[in-house]
Amino acid sequence: MEIILLEKVDNVGGIGDRVKVKSGYARNFLIPHGKATLATAENVAKFEKVRVDLEKKAAAELAAARERGDKLEGQVLRMTAAAGSEGKLFGSIGTLDIADACATLGVPVERSEVRLPDGPLRMLGEHPVELHLHADVNVHITVLVESVDQAE
Repeated sequence: MEIILLEKVDNVGGIGDRVKVKSGYARNFLIPHGKATLATAENVAKFEKVRVDLEKKAAAELAAARERGDKLEGQVLRMTAAAGSEGKLFGSIGTLDIADACATLGVPVERSEVRLPDGPLRMLGEHPVELHLHADVNVHITVLVESVDQAE
C-alpha cells in the first residue's frame, strides 16, 4: 500500500515521503495515529497545501525533545526497592517507575519513551537505560537501584 508520511517514522521515512508499506501496518497503525495518509491524487494535493505547517510542527517537536534530552542526558536516577540478600528485587522496576522518577526531576517522560531491551530491572546496581524522546533524539541515563536497607 502506498502512503504519504505526515511525520517522521523510524525505519520508514520522513515528512512527505511516499513509501510503500504493508497494508496492515498502514491501516492499523500509521493512518489511525495520524502519521500517514493514503497516497491518492486528492491527498497529495491536500498534503502539499499543509506541508509547511507540518514541517514547522515537526521542527518544534524536535526542539522540545532535544531540550528535554539535554536536561536528562547523563542523569543518575536513584531508586529504592526491597531486595533479598543476593541482590534480587522483590518485584521489579519497569518503564512506569522510571518515567515517574524522571518526572520528579522536572522533565516529563512518557512510559512509551523508556526503552528496557532486557525487560524490567530485577537486580540491585547500576543499569543503563535509553530514553527514546523523538525519532532523532535518544538519551542515555543510569538507573541506580538500591536496597531499602541501604538507603536508610
